[in-house]
Amino acid sequence: MDKIIIKSIKFHGNHGVPEAEREVGGHYEVDATLGCSLVYASKTDTLDDTIDYAAVVDLIVDIGTQKSFQLIEALAETICSEILKRFPVENVHLTVKKLHPPINQPITYFAVEICREKE
Repeated sequence: MDKIIIKSIKFHGNHGVPEAEREVGGHYEVDATLGCSLVYASKTDTLDDTIDYAAVVDLIVDIGTQKSFQLIEALAETICSEILKRFPVENVHLTVKKLHPPINQPITYFAVEICREKE
């Protein structure tokens, strides 16, 4: 299976369990790996024959900035589901990182990693 890999999509989103955290928001980073065939596109050298990764990035940013979730698990699931619906991919491997989460210990991020396949 071929892959399209998109790393470090960054946005400010309003997610978190406490309402105050959702109001202020925080910084997030998403990595996406899309499993799909790239054979035809590699022969035609035409954007119409592959997945427009700029459109995938726009979708991820739109979901991350326009919706609000308590859990990054729900954010990740929504992103995967929408990618599978809108693009000709067989599977999506997604990592969603909540950068510098508001806890007492200094950590770089919390993350969830999920993999979903087209039904």
